[in-house]
Amino acid sequence: METHISCLFPEILAMIFSYLDVRDKGRVAQVCAAWRDASYHKSVWRGVEAKLHLRRANPSLFPSLQARGIRRVQILSLRRSLSYVIQGMPNIESLNLSGCYNLTDNGLGHAFVQEIPSLRVLNLSLCKQITDSSLGRIAQYLKNLEVLELGGCSNITNTGLLLIAWGLHRLKSLNLRSCRHVSDVGIGHLAGMTRSAAEGCLNLEYLTLQDCQKLTDLSLKHISKGLAKLRVLNLSFCGGISDAGMIHLSHMTSLWSLNLRSCDNISDTGIMHLAMGTLRLSGLDMSFCDKIGDQSLAYIAQGLYQLKSLSLCSCHISDDGINRMVRQMHELRTLNIGQCVRITDKGLELIADHLTQLTGIDLYGCTKITKRGLERITQLPCLKVLNLGLWQMTESEKVR
Repeated sequence: METHISCLFPEILAMIFSYLDVRDKGRVAQVCAAWRDASYHKSVWRGVEAKLHLRRANPSLFPSLQARGIRRVQILSLRRSLSYVIQGMPNIESLNLSGCYNLTDNGLGHAFVQEIPSLRVLNLSLCKQITDSSLGRIAQYLKNLEVLELGGCSNITNTGLLLIAWGLHRLKSLNLRSCRHVSDVGIGHLAGMTRSAAEGCLNLEYLTLQDCQKLTDLSLKHISKGLAKLRVLNLSFCGGISDAGMIHLSHMTSLWSLNLRSCDNISDTGIMHLAMGTLRLSGLDMSFCDKIGDQSLAYIAQGLYQLKSLSLCSCHISDDGINRMVRQMHELRTLNIGQCVRITDKGLELIADHLTQLTGIDLYGCTKITKRGLERITQLPCLKVLNLGLWQMTESEKVR
C-alpha cells in the first residue's frame, strides 16, 4: 500500500513544518485545509518574530498571530498607533521598534497605559524622538523588562537613567550606544549609588556604553561597586576613560568580555592594571588603541592568559610582542591583528607554532607578511576563518 503525505498525522506535519523558514511556513498554510491546520500548531512558530508593516487596519492580523503562539514582533514601519499593537497582543514578549523614526513620546505614552507583565524585550534603537518622558512610562508599566535597547536615542539624559534605575530592577541587558547626554551621574543611578532615589539595576549582565563621550573613570568606579553581576561591558569609543579606570574593573570577577576599542587614553599601563587583578576575561578588544604596544602583550601573557578572543587591530605591536605572548595563550581561539603593519612572517610562524587551537585569525592590511608566513598559518589544524583583505602577493612570489 502506497503511503502519501496526506496520510501523515497533523502532529507529524507540524514537526516537518517547524523546520521551514518563515516565508515557507506561510506558504504551506495555503496548500489545503489539513496543512493549514497543521501549520497553525504553536510548535511550528515557536521563537518566530513577526515582521510587520502597520499601514492600514487588518482585523485578522493579531488573532492570527495569537492563534499561532507568536509573541515576538518587529515593527518595520509605523503608520498606525502603537496602541494598536499593544491592544492586539496583550501577551507580547518582545517588541522591536528599531528605526521607527516617527515614534514619539506621545505615541508611546498612549500605548503604555497599564502594566504589561509579559513584555521582556523592548528595542527602541534609533527612535530619535524618544526622551526621558518615555522612559518614565517604561519604568512604570514594564516592570518585568529584561532587555532594553536605546542605542542612538540621543535625547536620553541622566534623568532617564534614574527612572530606569527606579523601576526596572529585573533588567539584564541595557544598550546606551551614542546616548551623548549620559554622564557619570547617570551610570551612578544604574549602579545603585543613589539608593535614596532609586535602587538601581543591580542584575545587569550586559551593558553597552559605546560612544558615550561624557563618561570618565568615575563611571567605571560606580560599575565596579554596584554591578557585580556584569558579564559584558562595551566601552568602545569612550574617549574619557583612562588607564586609572582599569584599576576599578580589574577585580570584577564576573566580567568575561571587555571592549576598549578606540579608547584613545588606554595604554600599556591600563592593560597592566587589568592583568594584575582577578579578572577571568574570555574576550578583550583593544583595537585602534594607539597607545597599546608589545608590553601589553607581555602583561596579557602574565595575567590574562585564559583569553579565548583577542583583538588588537591597528595596535603598535610587532613580532617581539607576539613572541612574548604566544607561549602562555593556550586557550586562544580568535586573534585579530589586522592592520598591525609591523607583523611579519616571523610573527606568523610564532603563532603557527604555539597557538594551535586558533579557529580564526584576521590579517587584513598586514602588509609585511608574505606567502611563506601564510603557508604556515594555513597549516593550523583548527583554523576555519582566515581574513586577508588588503594582503597581496608580490610579483616575485607569483612567479614562484
